[in-house]
Amino acid sequence: MKTLEIKKARRTRRKLHVRKKLDYKPNVIRLTVTRTLNHIYAQIISDVDQKTLVSASTVDKEIRPMIKPGMKKIEKSKLVGAQIAKRAIENNIKKITFDRNGFLYHGRVKALADAAREGGLEF
Repeated sequence: MKTLEIKKARRTRRKLHVRKKLDYKPNVIRLTVTRTLNHIYAQIISDVDQKTLVSASTVDKEIRPMIKPGMKKIEKSKLVGAQIAKRAIENNIKKITFDRNGFLYHGRVKALADAAREGGLEF
């Protein structure tokens, strides 16, 4: 097995382990985070309807102008967290479950979660 395939398999195993422990209830939806080398994406997903209700990322039209050259990735994550919280509140979503999607709760993922909490989301 190639190194990249091994890393992908390990991350998938962690992802499923984290998702298994989430508190799934019919009326609770989840905020899932995906992190790449240059960008971060956040989606609020309803597992009952299997639909994405709200999303935000560093490539959004609204967030792109706020990103300045030389801005740290953690600061970009805070912008995305604040934006996802704002959009969720506009759609009457307050209580969610946080799905870190196999990533460590550290750095950019933690910054996004903290900014979403400050924006009014409860998890």
